[in-house]
Amino acid sequence: MIQPYAHTISKEALAELELEEFTGRIIPIITERDTNKAVDYLNQFKRVGFDTETRPSFKKGQRYKVSLIQIATEEACFLFRLNHIDIPPALEEFLESKETLKIGLSLKDDFNALRKRADVTPANFLDLQSYVGQFGIEDASLQKIYAILFNKKISKGQRLTNWDADVLTESQQKYAALDAWACLKIYNQLNPAQ
Repeated sequence: MIQPYAHTISKEALAELELEEFTGRIIPIITERDTNKAVDYLNQFKRVGFDTETRPSFKKGQRYKVSLIQIATEEACFLFRLNHIDIPPALEEFLESKETLKIGLSLKDDFNALRKRADVTPANFLDLQSYVGQFGIEDASLQKIYAILFNKKISKGQRLTNWDADVLTESQQKYAALDAWACLKIYNQLNPAQ
């Protein structure tokens, strides 16, 4: 039986909520060797959370390639620094694998961004935006879906920072990890029996 959830949450109610924090391990990946080890680890899981970050552009006509892929389990999040390593073969294979379910939000944008880096054909992805409707949730943003399910809010304070920086700040790393982990947590909450 599908558990009824609130259909929506107001901006005012969202503002009142306590901030969520990812407390697991955050592992930046900046070499192909580290990519191979991370993917070997991730291949053990039936499902993972997924997100990307791209350096924002504040000039008309200026676009940047996707800088970061975040892939999270319940305990850890790997930050693949594409501006350092591009998309190594092991990571491409993982994105195209039908074995592991990869859960994200607004995936069409992510896929378009990835294709500007490599000819990747993503497989076995689930987009929460179209998925949560069957549970009566009308909001489509990660922040609002998460608030409806967990009564906590996700800060968006780092979204417009420089994701191409040589070293990501602790705040950037926590923000990036939280987004991918939150996607996995939402799916697991909606599918407790799996």
